[in-house]
Amino acid sequence: MHALRTYDYAIVRVVPRVERGEFVNAGIILSCDIERILKAAIELDEAALLALDSGVDLELVRGSLAAIPAICAGGAEAGAIGRLSPRERFHWLVAPKSTIVQTSPVHTGQCADVASALEHLMNRMIRR
Repeated sequence: MHALRTYDYAIVRVVPRVERGEFVNAGIILSCDIERILKAAIELDEAALLALDSGVDLELVRGSLAAIPAICAGGAEAGAIGRLSPRERFHWLVAPKSTIVQTSPVHTGQCADVASALEHLMNRMIRR
């Protein structure tokens, strides 16, 4: 039996019109210090986003969302932020922003398998 691991996560949200505060959940960022894991899964429901704002710049949104898993992976491809530790990158990603891509407050969970936890969160919070 595997020991329970504590992890932190935030929901990635697309807020097409910040002044209205409406959003579509588009992914999960998950960090587990014990396992040294920082991962993101992104799945944007573009039809739901377009229902909130038919004029949203989808290319901008797609590019912003694509940057999140790259930053989680770290390395030169992620630029200067990619050189930070996984925990520092997590905190940078989940810091409050008033842009089109935002995150929820950070939540904590426990699981025996972190990869399964990410999939569970995607099924529960993102997929319709």
